[in-house]
Amino acid sequence: MSLHTSIPAAVGGKEFMTGYLDALALVERLHRLLLDVVKDEFERVGILEINAVQALLLFNIGDNEVTAGELKTRGYYQGSNVSYNLKKLVEMGFMHHQRCEIDRRSVRVRLTEKGRNIRDVVGGLFERHADGLKGKGVLGDDGIDQITSSLRRVERYWTDQIRYIY
Repeated sequence: MSLHTSIPAAVGGKEFMTGYLDALALVERLHRLLLDVVKDEFERVGILEINAVQALLLFNIGDNEVTAGELKTRGYYQGSNVSYNLKKLVEMGFMHHQRCEIDRRSVRVRLTEKGRNIRDVVGGLFERHADGLKGKGVLGDDGIDQITSSLRRVERYWTDQIRYIY
């Protein structure tokens, strides 16, 4: 007999709900902590003109040329947040922008050399973290694969809830 069959449904459901709420809180804390880690790295190397959200935006754009709409549909950013930050990054010289020839309302953006330098700082930070996590035995290949797979399943479930329930 498995453990799950010996636990009444209400208790098992309550335990799952507690675990789910703990996981949600952890995702929120990890996101804030990631921003703090990026901010700390930038202070360490003397980059003070850009914030962590903007740095992650540059990192996620990478070598691509994208529109704000594409970033939103990929699920990286909320509407006004991405528009504001893209505008600031263009003003500060981290990005080029150009109106689309076909749809003049749409603006395509890509990184300047200054933006690519920021992307590289973030990429170097993430490489050091990956090496440290693996090297110190915090996570191995299986562990990171399990975390990623689980988070992707939650992402699909939430996406389905938005698409089909509302």
